[in-house]
Amino acid sequence: MSIVIREIHFSYGKIRALDGVTMDLPQGAIGLLGPNGAGKSTLLRLLLGFLAPAKGEGTVLGYDIKNQQALIRRYVGYMPEDDCFIPGMDGVSFTSYLGELSGMPHQEAMKRAHEVLFFVGLEESRYRLVETYSGGMKQRLKLAQAIVHDPKLIFLDEPTSSLDPQGRKEILELIIDISSKKNIQVLISSHILADIEAICSYVVILNKGKVATQGTMKELKEIRYSLYEVKIKGEKENFLQKLTGIKCKVEETEEGLFKVYMPPGQSPQQIFRIAAEEDAQVRHFIKSQTSLEDLFAKVVGVD
Repeated sequence: MSIVIREIHFSYGKIRALDGVTMDLPQGAIGLLGPNGAGKSTLLRLLLGFLAPAKGEGTVLGYDIKNQQALIRRYVGYMPEDDCFIPGMDGVSFTSYLGELSGMPHQEAMKRAHEVLFFVGLEESRYRLVETYSGGMKQRLKLAQAIVHDPKLIFLDEPTSSLDPQGRKEILELIIDISSKKNIQVLISSHILADIEAICSYVVILNKGKVATQGTMKELKEIRYSLYEVKIKGEKENFLQKLTGIKCKVEETEEGLFKVYMPPGQSPQQIFRIAAEEDAQVRHFIKSQTSLEDLFAKVVGVD
């Protein structure tokens, strides 16, 4: 396992950011999901050694998160969500400098900077000042500096944030190339569920500082719950209340359909029984192909 943590706790004053988080993350592309305030950014900072847990233990690539932070940062790359550039530096100088901060000799860092800027498509802009880069170019530059020192693992925090559809597609393709061709493990924290579903084979969902669920994409989508699309004619309020009473979670779509998440042990026949009790007609009923969005709504809760 590349990342192993046990019963991690961390608070900002009275605000509990992480509350007993435990996970064993395998090799491959990992997705980290959760609503705002779930603890995703705090977890990344702990794994990078920027913060120390108040309680619990863990390792990244076999290195202790409490006592070997410098070694972790030597072998881990980080693409932050916020821009972190140094004004007055061109792209290749900035990337090379970040390589040197990771322990590379100057000449080797400069050579690698040229290579990674070519890889991310910035070879023609490498001598431009970083403050003149567009939003998409800045995302590519942040990705380049994250891999310049040839890490074994990279953390990507909202890598496609604020990009247009084409820019988002290009960054995702680069991330897939990094994961599959460069043999670098990737952990992506994102609020864009489609990005995680397209790239990741394993997913962790945090909610209120706890692990709401984790597992392979296949396990989470196919085994842990059943989802049905239902449309009824008649009294809806009591129908929905009774579904909630048997521990179903229900989400109404813009098309007037209800997505009904059936808990383990409940039969879909319950939907027809409740409809009959409330003199409602079931006009549409189908077992839905579940998606990561459906899973997220189920484990985090539907507003």
